[in-house]
Amino acid sequence: MANNSHELVQVVTLLGAAVIAVPFFKRIGLGSVLGYLAAGLIIGPFGLRLFDNPSAILHVAELGVVMFLFVIGLEMQPSHLWSMRKDIFGLGSAQIAVCTAALTLIGMAFGFSPVVSFISGMGFVLTSTAIVFQILAEKGEIGMSHGQKMVSILLFEDLLIVPLLALVAFLSPQHTSNGIHWDGIFIAIAAMAGVIAAGIWLLNPFFRMLARARAREVLTAAALLVVLGTALLMQVSGLSMAMGAFLAGVLLSESSFRHQIEADIEPFRGILLGLFFIGVGMSLDLNVVSNNIPLIVAGVLAMMIGKALCIYLVARFMGSSHSESLDRAILMAQGGEFAFVLYAAAAQAGVINQEVNANMTTIVVLSMVLTPIVVILMKRFMPKPTLSLEGVDLPQDLSGCTLVIGFGRFGQVASQLLLARDISVTIIDSDAERIRNARNFGFQIYYGDGTRLDVLRASGAEKAGLIAVCVDDPKVANKIVELVKHEFPEAKILVRAYDRIHARELALAGVDFHVRELFESALVFGQEALRVAEVPEDEILAVAEDIRRRDRERFEAEISNGNAESGRGFMHSNLPKPTPLVEPKREAVVLNPEDTEDSSK
Repeated sequence: MANNSHELVQVVTLLGAAVIAVPFFKRIGLGSVLGYLAAGLIIGPFGLRLFDNPSAILHVAELGVVMFLFVIGLEMQPSHLWSMRKDIFGLGSAQIAVCTAALTLIGMAFGFSPVVSFISGMGFVLTSTAIVFQILAEKGEIGMSHGQKMVSILLFEDLLIVPLLALVAFLSPQHTSNGIHWDGIFIAIAAMAGVIAAGIWLLNPFFRMLARARAREVLTAAALLVVLGTALLMQVSGLSMAMGAFLAGVLLSESSFRHQIEADIEPFRGILLGLFFIGVGMSLDLNVVSNNIPLIVAGVLAMMIGKALCIYLVARFMGSSHSESLDRAILMAQGGEFAFVLYAAAAQAGVINQEVNANMTTIVVLSMVLTPIVVILMKRFMPKPTLSLEGVDLPQDLSGCTLVIGFGRFGQVASQLLLARDISVTIIDSDAERIRNARNFGFQIYYGDGTRLDVLRASGAEKAGLIAVCVDDPKVANKIVELVKHEFPEAKILVRAYDRIHARELALAGVDFHVRELFESALVFGQEALRVAEVPEDEILAVAEDIRRRDRERFEAEISNGNAESGRGFMHSNLPKPTPLVEPKREAVVLNPEDTEDSSK
């Protein structure tokens, strides 16, 4: 009973450390990975000593890496993987070959034998899949082109652990002349063939049968069974658990149950991956660091800088831009979790001694700890990449009766009404890619920041009778309004409001018209819902008008009382009733706003 209580205390301690450390580190901008690592160091055998066996935690928490790769596999359809084959085998093999050669030479420069240097360097070449994926996920870059290239390299490195372990056995002084273990090779091939066959012919019928039972917990259990069962089969056959889980994910990537399985696995993946990082933090042996400070510090710096330089050179040689190459070099400059497996196997086989194992393990752990810090420092202190304005026109001595600032979803639709009446319109936007895309639809958009007075003058704001502010950032919109009211008081100002509070700020600033961006679309949506409910048309129109009236009255009361409520959607105007400017001459151009809009807007 006491033993069970002790285990429960340890579980509570682990969860408590994560719950306290991770939000704190994210709040100060250091990221969740560093929070987990710090939590592990604090509660581990070299901190508060609440745990004395971090390897046991790591052994269980490795399932987090396994599940992480399974979820990544679910996003990788076989056709997508096939399209990445050049990056996986071309870019991946080039980077690994160059980094291995450089790190082996670094090891020899430190006085180690070629074999020890090769094993040490090769372990450091195997990048931390968990850290890279976690940082890419937090930045939302896994699906981007440069993120996919890193994914390809990591996949190749995961494949590499199998021949490396075989090489360790071959280099072992304990190696006998029994020849190649063909039975082990056949078992591994048979295991992979079995997983592929099961994924193609058995998994979908299996999940369909369970879905008929309509028991959510059974589907969750089945998802865990597939992940852990495949990982176990791969491990027993001498392959990587993570590789098996990834393979299972790929085989299920085109299944109709993919999204359900991913939702079931996600909570377990997140918790176990966090425990893995805590275990890595616990494994940082401060005694080894203190006894070998010069070697450890020099080793970390030499290997991280050497690996980063090699990655950068390979990336540039393979056609990547400077910023992309630098980002990849920084993010992948650390050693990884598979290094622990390789070093432990090499020590057990007598290829390296226990002191080298301890030193190299510490160097890898420190490199993993330093990576999130280096990423944050580089983000803060490196100059931002210069914006390419190729194919983009800058405003210069323009004139038009209307100036539209912002060509996002809102500005695109609003400007089309003006263009349809042949009104002279000048449009500026600060997104160069959006401007290039809009040109494909026949729109002339100029690049310019509406918060700069010189840009407004060059765009013809002095001659414009109407300035429409269609940007989606309330602070930017307020700055533009303040500038326009002060410098161009004769112009009428129409502004896109973000919410009720922003609308109140605009009303107090004295703009001529503002509309909260979702109000009218929400009313149209609600009216259509009433039509589906078979409400008479005259009642629908009356309800919509009543909502407009009551919301307008509440807003005017708030303005007069100085009390802004939270809410969404209101239209307010200080303009007189509009009169036609010119007769309509052509139909409005129908443009899908998503075609020229950045997906984040």
